Amino acid sequence: MLNKLLQHKLRVLLFAVFVVLLAAVRSFENDLFYDPFIYFFKQDFYGKQLPHANTMLLSLSMLFRFSLNTLFSLGIIYALFKDWKLVRFSAVLYGIFFLVAMFIFLAILVWTRNENLMPMFYARRFIIHPILVLLFVPAFYFQRNTIVKQK
Repeated sequence: MLNKLLQHKLRVLLFAVFVVLLAAVRSFENDLFYDPFIYFFKQDFYGKQLPHANTMLLSLSMLFRFSLNTLFSLGIIYALFKDWKLVRFSAVLYGIFFLVAMFIFLAILVWTRNENLMPMFYARRFIIHPILVLLFVPAFYFQRNTIVKQK
């Protein structure tokens, strides 16, 4: 009983650590990542010229940020469900999601310069923010409870 209680407390602590790390990525985004669009998209950007961006450096920076968010999100999934199969499944989905979202973002950046920037705004937002964990956790929780009730 004591061992189970200790394991539960460690999982809660691990969950809290990963949530704090996700918050730290967001808090220190200006210091950690090259992203000339951070300020641009915080203002009214309709009709304005896109800031100059080094596409290679921006891509690498977004990959780094996405990787950190993914690592911490996968840690949250493990802390909550203690299931490596879910973590591996999530990691594959994160990889696919990154490739698709990054292709969309770069295609818009390169080919549609200053037309409709909303698709670029949303593609970038999905890459730099840990949105998938907000979808996966409830889905996995629902799946787990549905399977348990069926047994």
